[in-house]
Amino acid sequence: MRKKVVCCKFGTEVVSAEDGSLAALLGASPGASTSVDIMITVLKKCFPEKMASAEWQTRMKEMIPSYDQQLSDSKALTNKVRKANSTTLGLKYFTID
Repeated sequence: MRKKVVCCKFGTEVVSAEDGSLAALLGASPGASTSVDIMITVLKKCFPEKMASAEWQTRMKEMIPSYDQQLSDSKALTNKVRKANSTTLGLKYFTID
């Protein structure tokens, strides 16, 4: 079995079989800032056909409204995500102009 290593942040690595049949997270324990990105990397590697399907794309966007988009490209999307996060965390929300 051949492996592919994808380096993440702070020494955390996703190691997976080339065919996507097995994946493991090695190294430092990921925090909230990297765990979602790591999980998306694993899903793309292990389930490429399903991740490309309309059904999974819709579900990913339901769970992560900014999925597959750059927040830096859209003030409206950035404000939408920040407002949702602020509401969930009970924080004061300020728009970005």
